[in-house]
Amino acid sequence: MKRLWMGLGLGDAFHALVFIISVLCAVAFSQDYPAKPAYPAQGGGYKQPAYEPGMPYNFNYAVQDDYSYNNFAQQESSDGKITSGQYKVLLPDGRTQIVTYKADDYTGFVSDVQYEGVAKYPEYKPSGYQAGAAPYPAKQNYQPKY
Repeated sequence: MKRLWMGLGLGDAFHALVFIISVLCAVAFSQDYPAKPAYPAQGGGYKQPAYEPGMPYNFNYAVQDDYSYNNFAQQESSDGKITSGQYKVLLPDGRTQIVTYKADDYTGFVSDVQYEGVAKYPEYKPSGYQAGAAPYPAKQNYQPKY
């Protein structure tokens, strides 16, 4: 091996080394590798959901608690196509709000809002201005005594 490099100059030896490495790389990269497995496509795409007709129902509830002044109720019914109902709420001003509604595929949601009673508000009682307490005591000025 030493004889091979003896007759060549330093530049020629470097070029020969680069040529040998290039040939080895070309041989290594030219080998066939097995193909990667092809994976199937994920999902089946969008599919229109099956239509299920609405089911008829009927429910109601009511709450009346004099201690906490809660008074509300709801009644709702549906035949599977048209939903209708009513709910009532006691408002803080003493009135009762009554909402009657109907909803279907043709007209959408339609409501009628009514109020029963007269609003009652507490009477205004003005209070005079009173200055608050000082946030801290007044600074005392100490004078030296001789």
